[in-house]
Amino acid sequence: MYFSEIMIKIKYIPILLFTLVCFVYVNAQQNNSALIDSLLKSNPTAFKNITDNYRKYKIQIIYTRIDRDKQNKPHFTNHFYYYDSTNYFYCASMVKLPCSILALEKVNNLKKYDVSKESCMLTDSSNSCQQRCLTDTSSESKLPSVSNYIKKMLLVSDNHAFGRIFEFLGVDFIHERLAELGFPKIRIVHRFDGGCKGEANVVTNPIIFKDLNQKMLYQQEQLYAKKKYTYPYGTAQVGIAYVDASGKKVNKPKDFSTYNYMSLYDIHKVLQQLVFHEQLNEKDKYKITTDDRLFLMKYLSLYTKESSVPTYDPKKFHDSYKKYFVFGDSKKPIIDTNIRIYNIVGQSYGFMADCAYIVDFNTKSEFMLSAVIYSNEKDIINTGKYEYNSIAMPYLSELGRTFVKYEKARKKKTLPDLNQLPQ
Repeated sequence: MYFSEIMIKIKYIPILLFTLVCFVYVNAQQNNSALIDSLLKSNPTAFKNITDNYRKYKIQIIYTRIDRDKQNKPHFTNHFYYYDSTNYFYCASMVKLPCSILALEKVNNLKKYDVSKESCMLTDSSNSCQQRCLTDTSSESKLPSVSNYIKKMLLVSDNHAFGRIFEFLGVDFIHERLAELGFPKIRIVHRFDGGCKGEANVVTNPIIFKDLNQKMLYQQEQLYAKKKYTYPYGTAQVGIAYVDASGKKVNKPKDFSTYNYMSLYDIHKVLQQLVFHEQLNEKDKYKITTDDRLFLMKYLSLYTKESSVPTYDPKKFHDSYKKYFVFGDSKKPIIDTNIRIYNIVGQSYGFMADCAYIVDFNTKSEFMLSAVIYSNEKDIINTGKYEYNSIAMPYLSELGRTFVKYEKARKKKTLPDLNQLPQ
């Protein structure tokens, strides 16, 4: 090939790349739900700046319409808006829901040893970065248990509680079981507390279960992950720069490839399969009891003021502390008892996300909504300075209210029977 021919081909590369970008953009627009688009456009004050700059804010929305037949069986219609499983967002505390479910599954596997979710769970340590945990002053018995850890994760997104549940599960069990349930690309590989970094995160502590009289029931040795679990789509880079552990600014994107990962649709489905557990095929069901399911649903929806054990200071943990949709932009007490939100949230590195099943018992409305937004105007990771309160929370709260209003007005052939829901 002559030099002139090579130069002609090179000249057209930018044009081809531009065409490809335009093709992706047009298809993203075409795949966006017209319904969601119209709802957002109906309130330009709240949404126009966000939607006009959807790449900057990395927004994704999933709305599931639920229609019941005469037998009260739900039928689902999914609507997506800029959803893309490869558009990385840091899922943060959202991993606490699948891990809560798996913890109850694993406890049920230990029933032959008389282990239950209320049994005393003592966490030992086998290296310098691991934490020992032999007490829990927030529980009624003052001893730690799977039950109380789950309560704290779902009520206030407690990171210490997640660390102990993560260690009980072990990294291989988490991923093997999630793959069996249809979630092969979820990655849960690190705690949120303590000093374990890198490879040390996939080595989990020895654990002993005892009854309340301190009789040993079951002992679990330290677990090592036999496989390496990384971001399933290659590399996951966010930002234009980040601040490293020493406080130094590094002028390149932060690589999240070895961090936890869930797509927005994965967490949406995890919650959906919990809420509508009875509608699933047997192979897709979580191996939990009816009591377990109602326990999870209860603590997904409770406000902290409604919890007797553990208890929380209402000045710090206001009603909307973990209810980003609908109520998140206000710290006033929530007095609308008709609306219940069964949800899990995530907030870290500028990302804020909520995944919820929202019910209005007054209007007999129900729907699922999941959304994420990236509120980091400087696009520098790990500064601790993000626009959660000025951009992310107002957006998510108004988004929730928009869908509550839409569902309230939407005509339904058959109203759902919601009497089985804990509230």
